[in-house]
Amino acid sequence: MNNARNQPTGQIRAPGSGRRKPTPNEMKSIIKMFRRKTVRCLFILVLAVFSSEIASAQGTITYVSNLGQPSSGSASVGSNSWFAAGFITGTNVAGYVLNSVQLAVTDASGNPSGFTVMIYNEGNSLGGIIPGVSLGTLAGPANPATAGTYSYTPSVSLTLSPNIDYFIVLTSGTSVANGAYGWSVTSIPTPGYNSYHWGGGTSFLDSSDGVHWSFTSANYGQFAIYATPAPEPGVLGLFALGGLLVAFQRRKARSV
Repeated sequence: MNNARNQPTGQIRAPGSGRRKPTPNEMKSIIKMFRRKTVRCLFILVLAVFSSEIASAQGTITYVSNLGQPSSGSASVGSNSWFAAGFITGTNVAGYVLNSVQLAVTDASGNPSGFTVMIYNEGNSLGGIIPGVSLGTLAGPANPATAGTYSYTPSVSLTLSPNIDYFIVLTSGTSVANGAYGWSVTSIPTPGYNSYHWGGGTSFLDSSDGVHWSFTSANYGQFAIYATPAPEPGVLGLFALGGLLVAFQRRKARSV
């Protein structure tokens, strides 16, 4: 039998020598492509983590509200009649960006003016936690003389720390004898901490000068707190690292 047709023709190559060795330029291209893909994968990973964090922080959340409770009357707000309603923030490590505060208001009496809404941090006294120092005045209607619900927002960004007592403090530019705004109150306290680990609607204080405070009983100012959880610093750091990696890779690519 003739086996000539079954015999290989041409040069016989040693095992493993069938592949051509890449040239130096080809090796550079392969290394560059590998680096680019590695950086891209790292960036996508960081972006995925960051995006999940942003997704959880998107939108405004109502953290505390007793606006749905029936009103039992009103507290007369004036320059000599300050009122403060306390609330406690939740457990988010980076804190919460305050979006707005809503207040339930009753019809004003007389001719008041200069309605002022502020956020105070916590202070201490022998009787308990009281308003400390003002963190800023909120912007909104300066003459809410008609009953309704009014919104007030920070003039500049205001981040509330976690697990801290804060207060919504109201006053005005006229004494009660000349006219007073009405802060709607309810006799039903908001029960404990909610599912967001916030608390509020359980402390209500009054003052004649905004310095010396007394706890009121039986009534609680009606309000709602709207805020956004701030992204945690670690996530922001990862995103920054991803950006640096991309910038480094682009500079490296231009230099090759």
